[in-house]
Amino acid sequence: MTDPAHSFGQAAGVYDAIRPTYASEPLVWALGTAPLTVVDLGAGTGILSRALAALGHRVIAVEPDAEMLAKLAEKSPGVEPRQGDAEHIPVDSGSVDAVTAGQAYHWFDPAKAHPEIARVLRPGGVFAPIWNLRDETVPWVSRMSELIGKSEAEVVAHAVPDLTADGFERAESHTLFYDRVMTEEDLVTLVKSRSYYLIADEEGRAELERRTRELVRTHPDLAGRSTFELPYETLAYRIRRKG
Repeated sequence: MTDPAHSFGQAAGVYDAIRPTYASEPLVWALGTAPLTVVDLGAGTGILSRALAALGHRVIAVEPDAEMLAKLAEKSPGVEPRQGDAEHIPVDSGSVDAVTAGQAYHWFDPAKAHPEIARVLRPGGVFAPIWNLRDETVPWVSRMSELIGKSEAEVVAHAVPDLTADGFERAESHTLFYDRVMTEEDLVTLVKSRSYYLIADEEGRAELERRTRELVRTHPDLAGRSTFELPYETLAYRIRRKG
């Protein structure tokens, strides 16, 4: 079976097209307004990297998957792509002001990644993991998570970072709620960008698509609608390196 953490390259184009970007509010909350040198870990196709660059930061985007990195380089002018991962960050010690991770921290090996993040950050620098999550307090979204067998809240609940043993202060958090207008095809495509779909066999993929389409066509909150709002929760952490 394909390792879920390394399954995304096969769908780099779909991933870049359908995954949501990051609002400026949580990024400014985490990093402030002054231009910084930022390492974006597990940068994927550069969705978070581009949002950071748009705020004026110098962004070094670190991604292990060659196909994802190629899409990042194509779509992210002004961002510096480097192949690497959270356990082996390809920058000098104490050389960056901030490290970010969008939809990625839960894939890291904390025992190896935490010391690496501490190594590359200047004293007082910030580590800011961030997630865009489906808001599963909304009934149809909760039902979707049941049907596809994956709750995003459970993933993040087991990934809340505690780096106090690695020379960091305690984590602070910030939440932003927003809606994204979707169609049935958009929702199916979103499912196709997820690791649980990408590692499934042909039969499993077909079943995930069938369940998603049935939800849109039959759930009382969605049935008969050509577009609908997919509610999101952006969860950001700000964790400052001591010193």
